[in-house]
Amino acid sequence: MLESAFMTLMKFVIPLYLLAFIIYGIRAFKGPTIVDIILAVDCLSFDIAAFMAILAVYFKSVFLISGAIILALWAYLLDIYIAKHLVSKEVGV
Repeated sequence: MLESAFMTLMKFVIPLYLLAFIIYGIRAFKGPTIVDIILAVDCLSFDIAAFMAILAVYFKSVFLISGAIILALWAYLLDIYIAKHLVSKEVGV
């Protein structure tokens, strides 16, 4: 019962994720400004992390959820570095 409900949900979620990945990819390669490119890469990273978390629940895998957490933290760290660079023109500790 739960597995069939998950598969039904995934039939709607996977096309939305694929569409979002394509749009983010186009924005990441053709972004008119560096801020647009950074935002696209950031959104792409968080969407991949969320998708990995969904798959981790389905497959009951600890490794997928740990990878999702690491990817989300990496994207957050990238945001902090880029924001610091854009505000004060310096990167570092």
